[in-house]
Amino acid sequence: MTGPDGGLGDLMRDPDETIRRMDDWAAGFAAKAQRYQAAQEQTERLRLTATSGDGAVSVTVGADGTVTDLTFGSKVKSFPLDELSRTILTTMRRAQAGIADRVAGVMAEQLGDEDRETRTLLLDNLRGRFPDPDEPDDAPLAPEPPTPPAPSGGAAASPPRRGSVDPDEQDNNPW
Repeated sequence: MTGPDGGLGDLMRDPDETIRRMDDWAAGFAAKAQRYQAAQEQTERLRLTATSGDGAVSVTVGADGTVTDLTFGSKVKSFPLDELSRTILTTMRRAQAGIADRVAGVMAEQLGDEDRETRTLLLDNLRGRFPDPDEPDDAPLAPEPPTPPAPSGGAAASPPRRGSVDPDEQDNNPW
C-alpha cells in the first residue's frame, strides 16, 4: 500500500510522520469543535424582535422560537381580546420567521462552507418550524371533521350538566 501519495505503508515505516499526521488530525478536529461551540453560543444569544404594524405589540423570540419578551403599547387598551390575540400571534410568527436567516448568518460566519449538508438540514428544519407568515401556504387545508348525525327520535340530547359553570371557564370545561 505504498505509493507516491504516502499510503499506509509509508506511515508504518515512519512513526514520527504517523504521530505528526495524527496530531494534525486531532488539532483540526479540536478547531472544528471550537468553531461549532462558538456558533452554538452565538446562536443561543440571538434575539429577534418584531413589532405589529400599528406599534401596539412587540414580541422578542430566541433562536429556538420561544418568546423572551412581550410588550404592549397604550393602544392595546382599546383592542378587543380576539384582535389582541391575533396581533400577538402574528407578531410572534413574524419574529420567528427570521430565525433561519439569522442562524444561517451565524453558521456562515463561524463555519464558512464547512458541513453544507448538516447546515442545509438544520436550516430547512428551522424554515419548516418557523415559516414566513406573510408567504402564502401552498399546503391544502385539512378537511373539517364530519358532523355526527343528530340522534333520531326528536330533539337532540344535551350533555349532562355538572353544577353551574362560570361563563369565562366554559371553554375549559369538558362538560
